[in-house]
Amino acid sequence: MPNIVQDGDPVLRECAQAVPLKDIPSAKIQKVISDMRMAMESQKDGVAIAAPQIGVPLRIFMVSDSIMKEADENYKSIGRNLVFINPEITKLSRDKHEVEEGCLSVRWKYGKVSRSIKATISGHNEIGEKVVRGASGLLAQVFQHETDHLDGTLFIDKAFDIQDIPPEELKKD
Repeated sequence: MPNIVQDGDPVLRECAQAVPLKDIPSAKIQKVISDMRMAMESQKDGVAIAAPQIGVPLRIFMVSDSIMKEADENYKSIGRNLVFINPEITKLSRDKHEVEEGCLSVRWKYGKVSRSIKATISGHNEIGEKVVRGASGLLAQVFQHETDHLDGTLFIDKAFDIQDIPPEELKKD
């Protein structure tokens, strides 16, 4: 099981490297995607993950199929997580809102971040096809959060009102 690296690991502060398109079908890249899937699915609250979060400084992130369905009523489930390789946010709405965020690499800290309400992202999927996706609300927030990871930024760099909120089973009596 791949570990999810935590704040303090230098890989989380690096600008991730682009994946050459010819390498997308390679065993190496497909293993990274598989490891990301396992790491994200090992966490009850995992909705998305970026490759640097498993210690791999590549421009890849994935969004869980379940959060896609929850965030977009028109989403046609593909039965697997949505993968973005070399993603770029091509458009952000001027309208922003303050949203609560947490992160698998900054465990049990939560804070408010100002995020654009709408975002458009382009990149490639896990088989190398070009993907362009518009999103609003939660999905737009996820796109911005994960793209930040690829640029070496954690949500706590932008957040305010940060609080430690451990899950009930970790709280001391």
